[in-house]
Amino acid sequence: MTADPSPTAFPHRHLLGIEGLSPGDIGLLLDIADGYVAQNRRADKKTDSLRGRTLINLFFESSTRTRTSFELAGKRLGADVINMSVGSSSIKKGETLIDTAMTLNAMHPDVLVVRHPDSGAVQLLSEKVNCAVINAGDGSHEHPTQALLDALTIRRRVGGLAGLTVAICGDIMHSRVARSNIHLFNIMGARVRLVAPPTLLPYAVDRLGVETFTDMREGLRGCDIVMMLRLQTERMQGSFVPSVREYFRFYGLDYEKLAVAKDDALIMHPGPMNRGVEIDSELADDITRTAILDQVEMGVAVRQACLQVPGRDPSRPDPNPRWPKGRKGAG
Repeated sequence: MTADPSPTAFPHRHLLGIEGLSPGDIGLLLDIADGYVAQNRRADKKTDSLRGRTLINLFFESSTRTRTSFELAGKRLGADVINMSVGSSSIKKGETLIDTAMTLNAMHPDVLVVRHPDSGAVQLLSEKVNCAVINAGDGSHEHPTQALLDALTIRRRVGGLAGLTVAICGDIMHSRVARSNIHLFNIMGARVRLVAPPTLLPYAVDRLGVETFTDMREGLRGCDIVMMLRLQTERMQGSFVPSVREYFRFYGLDYEKLAVAKDDALIMHPGPMNRGVEIDSELADDITRTAILDQVEMGVAVRQACLQVPGRDPSRPDPNPRWPKGRKGAG
C-alpha cells in the first residue's frame, strides 16, 4: 500500500525527542522510513527529494553509526551535506553554543543534526536558529532517532508494538536511548520493564510508567523483546559496578538467562556493543535471535524519514514532491 503523508502532516518543526509525539506522529515517520528500506536495497538508492537543501551535521561528541547514518541519509535524498568537526572549529577557541548557532544560522542551512554531551543543549540551539533541528543525542536526555529505528526494526520483525513486553537491560541511569525508548514504547502501547543493578536505576524511574527489576531472570521472564544497553563508563563519576566481570555474571545476556524469555524473543542492542560485558559473544552473533544488524540498516531509513519530514519548510516550494512506498499503520 502506498503511504501518502504530506509535509504538513507532521506538526513539529524540530525533532528534539520522542516525549510529546503522538502515536500518529510516530506512525507517520515509521511508514515513510519503511518505504526507504526497500529503496535502499536497490542499486540506485538516490532521490532528489531534498535537492537544493543543506544539511549540517554538528557533533560535539564522537560518533560512528549515527553520524555516518545521517550523512548517508542526507546524500541519498540529494541534500548538500556538511560535517562540522568540533575539534577543529571555533568552539575549541572559546565560542559559545549560542554564538555557534547564530553563525550557522547566518549560513541559511535547512537542517541541523546535533549531538551534544549536555542534556538540553539541542533544545537551546533550536531556539536560536531558523531551520529544522534534529536531536542526534543530548547528554543522558534523549536519542529520538535511535528509538524510532528500534521501533521500525521490531515492527518489521515482529509486527505491531502494541501489547509487547519489552525488557530494557543495563545502564539505564546514563542512557538517552533508554529514555527515548521508554517514551516510544509507552506511547505505542507496549509494556516496558527496566532491568539493572540498583546503582544503575535512576531515582523514581517508575514514574515513567515502567516496571523495575534488579534480578535479570525475573525481568526477562516472558518478554517479547530484550534490549541490552552499553555500560557507559565514560559518563560515570564514581564506581557504579564492582567489576566488569561481576556485571556480566549477573546482568550480561547469555543463553541461560535468555531461556526464561519467550522462545522467539528478539534481542537488540543500540551499539557499540561490548562483547562479554553486556552480551555473550556467541549470542550476539546468533542471527536467528538478534536484530543488531537490522537496527543498523533501519537507522539509515529512519533518518531519511526524519530529514524528509521535519526538514521541510512548508513556505518553500518542494523541488520534487515524491514519497516512497511504504506500509500504512502506526504500530
